[in-house]
Amino acid sequence: MKLARRKFLQWAAGAAALLTAPGRAAAQAYPTRPVRLIVGFPPGTATDADGRLVAQWLSERLGQQVIVDNRTGASTNIAAESVVRADPDGYTLLMITVTNAVNATLYRKLNFDLVRDIPPVAGTMLTANVLVVNPDVPAHTVPEFIAYLKAHPGKVNYASNGHGSAPNMAAELFKSMTGTDMVHVPYRSSMTPDLIAGQVQVAFTPIPLSIAFIRDGKLRALAVTGAKRSDALPGIPTVAEFVPGYQADVWHGVGAPKDTPADIIARLNKEIGAALVDPGMIAKFANLGAEPMPMTPAEFGQFIAAEIDKWGKVVRFAGVTLD
Repeated sequence: MKLARRKFLQWAAGAAALLTAPGRAAAQAYPTRPVRLIVGFPPGTATDADGRLVAQWLSERLGQQVIVDNRTGASTNIAAESVVRADPDGYTLLMITVTNAVNATLYRKLNFDLVRDIPPVAGTMLTANVLVVNPDVPAHTVPEFIAYLKAHPGKVNYASNGHGSAPNMAAELFKSMTGTDMVHVPYRSSMTPDLIAGQVQVAFTPIPLSIAFIRDGKLRALAVTGAKRSDALPGIPTVAEFVPGYQADVWHGVGAPKDTPADIIARLNKEIGAALVDPGMIAKFANLGAEPMPMTPAEFGQFIAAEIDKWGKVVRFAGVTLD
């Protein structure tokens, strides 16, 4: 059994015991004061937008304000560690993303363990990146792009918003499954201007951030990275249609500090689950190029463990680790 999955099963057993433990009546009155939802990305990002949708919904359902607290830095690790250190009372929550799953392997000296220290509450949103190229790249399909890369090994640059980011991992997974070679160029700020200008040729970008440039012809979309085609780009195929088994989802969810009462977690899961079947919320997710990802805490925990194992292999392939 994989290590991450084993740790999750240990957590799940403990959570089940909590459900029958005495002294949990306090959750019946929860919450009696504002709740903070910690987001490890700055305002204007897809994770922030998702967090604000969830926070607004929970504020209305819980009768207390849920405040989005953006704590950026160290590729979301600062945000995650602040939640690990918080009181386990349901008043501090974390927006968990695929980046957190990648960091479990990417960082050698984390002060916390994602599976052990941040129990899953609920999944929220699932989307994909889109493989785009500068129009000067002489490839209009994924097979043509693979052939171009193999004819020019190590000569094509791809951009991402940092080591371990979802665009970085999507590109490295593509390289590993196609036997191609591209040079990674990480950006601290927006990579889009250089991508449009041709300073870098390729990127696996979030759909909401690139769709306008695709429609204007400033970028050429070759494929989306999810398991199915995106409603936002219905004419664009998936990478998997040409590279069987390829899938690089971008996902978000909510977690809480270790030892948060199981009935509080259950309450939050119920309220978030209601949001994910609400037609108005579904439409708001669609505007982000995303769809709801409803899961029980156990299902979300299993999903996270599988993602840690999957992206751990990609990190090792890329040969990149950070302190």
